[in-house]
Amino acid sequence: MRVLLVGAGGVGTAVTRIAARRDFLTHMVVADYDLARAEAAVAALEGHGDRFSARRLDASDEEAVRQVLAEESCDALLNATDPRFVMPLFNAARAAGTHYLDMAMSLSAPHATHPHERCGVKLGDAQFEQAGTWERSGRLALVGMGVEPGLSDVFARYAADELFDEIEEIGVRDGANLAVEGYDFAPSFSIWTTIEECLNPPVVYEKDRGWFTTAPFSEPEVFDFPEGIGPVECVNVEHEEVLLIPRWIDARRVTFKYGLGDDFIARLKTLHELGLDAIEKVTVPSENGPVEVSPRDVVAACLPDPATLGDRMTGKTCAGTWVKGTKDGSAREVYLYHVVDNQWSMGEYGSQAVVWQTAVNPVIALELVASGAWSGSGVLGPEALPPRPFLDLLTEYGSPWGLREGS
Repeated sequence: MRVLLVGAGGVGTAVTRIAARRDFLTHMVVADYDLARAEAAVAALEGHGDRFSARRLDASDEEAVRQVLAEESCDALLNATDPRFVMPLFNAARAAGTHYLDMAMSLSAPHATHPHERCGVKLGDAQFEQAGTWERSGRLALVGMGVEPGLSDVFARYAADELFDEIEEIGVRDGANLAVEGYDFAPSFSIWTTIEECLNPPVVYEKDRGWFTTAPFSEPEVFDFPEGIGPVECVNVEHEEVLLIPRWIDARRVTFKYGLGDDFIARLKTLHELGLDAIEKVTVPSENGPVEVSPRDVVAACLPDPATLGDRMTGKTCAGTWVKGTKDGSAREVYLYHVVDNQWSMGEYGSQAVVWQTAVNPVIALELVASGAWSGSGVLGPEALPPRPFLDLLTEYGSPWGLREGS
């Protein structure tokens, strides 16, 4: 399989390190707006350089992306950029006739008058509007194929297929005990994306009501995470699983809650109050005259690159899916989960835990598509495909998943 990887940041670089160990990959073109970053990702792959090459590419330039896909005879495009670039990359892959995978879906927009009650434009709406075109093309657009969304959706499908007869609630729960030495505030993932998902109105799904929204950070609960992480307070956050799971799995309620902590929430609220979460550009003076900048981009530029924090980071991160329902007439609750220890991911791959855990899942999905174990056409979420091959391959990659009975 020949793959165009767009984005050579933390997750994209981790993708190259994982994919380099797998035989299914014939060649991967690593593309980034910053050519030096793409070249550095390729140069780090000692002994595998012949299967990787670097190119400069503007992810917002749909025609340029299409041309690279054609020139490089790519079978698939893997999007490892932030959600702003989903649609041009998605459209370019369709135009080029290649498969497409991403880890975050097209952006949402709050309801104009009732943002904390009703959905406006939902995550992924722009992509699902093109589902028919993709299906007619015979190509697969596999959306939300990271860890959350992604592996969490695979867990939901596995639970529906093998563990439950009826499902009352599916709740994705994410928590960690990660700490970064020397920093009071150093997010372990893209702050641009974190601001987007945490400050937008969270979406909840209920079978009798459909999709609706609540206030950010609503419905706090303490969830006990496995493998020594322990209890973490989690709150509602906007996330793709709530928009994906109900399309293919019958559940009465679907939620997503993230363990952020009071300090992190307070900082996000301050950014919002100051307008520093805005993506619309503002004019600021400089020694060379007025320049236009996005406040959120400034915040991201002022914080350390999450990909560089691995050596200072300790602890574990857990992604998982809690499911409640019945099996054989009896009540049942399970938590299916995946834990990555930062010490292990740094020692084995040189990637910090959060970006590695995100990156491993699209690589597994690419391998399943290449082998034919996963196939289909149209715009599909991970829960539309059989879960067993994915979970077996995750274990083969050296990072097994777990299942805990009870809450």
